[in-house]
Amino acid sequence: MTSNAIAILSSNDVMPTNCDDVMGFAQNNDLFYLSGIDQDETILLLYPDAFKEENRAILFVKEVSEHTKLWEGDFLTKAEVSKISGVKNVKWITEFEKTVQLFAFEADIFYLGHNEHIKRVTSKMTTRQDRMIQWCKEKYPLHHYDRVAKITRQLRPVKSDEEVELIKKAISISIKGFKRLLKAVRPNSKEYELEAELTYELIKNGGTRQAFKPIVASGKNACALHYNSNDGICQDGDMILVDFGVCYGNYNSDTTRCVPVNGKFSPRQRAVYQSVLNCLKEGSKLLKPGVLSSDYEKQMASLVEKELIELGLITRKELVSQNPDAPVYKKYFMHGTAHYLGLDVHDVGLYSRPFEKGMVLTCEPGIYIPEEGIGCRLENDLLLTENGNYNLTGALPIEIEEIEFLMKQ
Repeated sequence: MTSNAIAILSSNDVMPTNCDDVMGFAQNNDLFYLSGIDQDETILLLYPDAFKEENRAILFVKEVSEHTKLWEGDFLTKAEVSKISGVKNVKWITEFEKTVQLFAFEADIFYLGHNEHIKRVTSKMTTRQDRMIQWCKEKYPLHHYDRVAKITRQLRPVKSDEEVELIKKAISISIKGFKRLLKAVRPNSKEYELEAELTYELIKNGGTRQAFKPIVASGKNACALHYNSNDGICQDGDMILVDFGVCYGNYNSDTTRCVPVNGKFSPRQRAVYQSVLNCLKEGSKLLKPGVLSSDYEKQMASLVEKELIELGLITRKELVSQNPDAPVYKKYFMHGTAHYLGLDVHDVGLYSRPFEKGMVLTCEPGIYIPEEGIGCRLENDLLLTENGNYNLTGALPIEIEEIEFLMKQ
């Protein structure tokens, strides 16, 4: 931060359903990244230039009482908050406004958090962060304001060893779930029955929650990129696309595999699957420190073009005469293939920044042929190393022969 500035990070809301129930809580990831506190009604205040050392970092949390213990169980005590976060100064959240009033006279700038992610926006709702911004600007209109996201987007993409271990744990649960799913796939299975197999291993192994609602898409459903109603019937002769992830300790895995409903890939399914696998293997080699996302995506597109020609879906003539602004491969491959992974499935970070050692990225090429009822995507999670990358999902079955063998068991 610039000098004499205060940063304020708020927890997420607990969202209601309809009557007196609530949705599951998910912490604001910038707050969690900086404090480790996974509890609602939490505020982190950072004031590095505060005159008194104890005021340079303060956590505000909801108060534990006999009433809350009776109805909601134990919240974190001040001592527990301090032990988890390393922040010595912990106050009840009721003391927040008075504390800010004290500091605002000395400070010149407020750094505030807001959801700025390219994939999801919160423009149609008012979040706790929005309310904090509104409150600060109404209360202190003459201060200057800046964005927490400018700093956390630089910090979060490069993972510590501890963060990598949590991602690996999430992946290990994903592997168990996928192997369990393979045993349950059969003609006339319901997609949601297969989703249940993933969920079983998630809960059994202490996962926090699904990283996102799983996609279990059989046949033509796999050609809808974000299909997740998962209520179709898996027909004999079809292929199933399973895109799923586990959240463990707030860190996520994100993997995709495709399997034949009857346990045996047809010749055409095998050809399409092998083409996507070729792109995954060759594309993975391109992900390394120093590479720009835009250059990587162009190279991946070239790999897909080559495979589409081999599959007879496009011709070299079409490729030569194509409109550069509307490339022909886009008919069968319409999405990017590498995104940051961490506390968010599509983790924060600038794609104008060259990739660096310690980043975790997905690699997920796909080919989608609606007219044939075939949609295939394969996705691994890769940790960038000094000279290349390490496949964190190496134990997740992917070769055709291995999948068919496991489905026979």
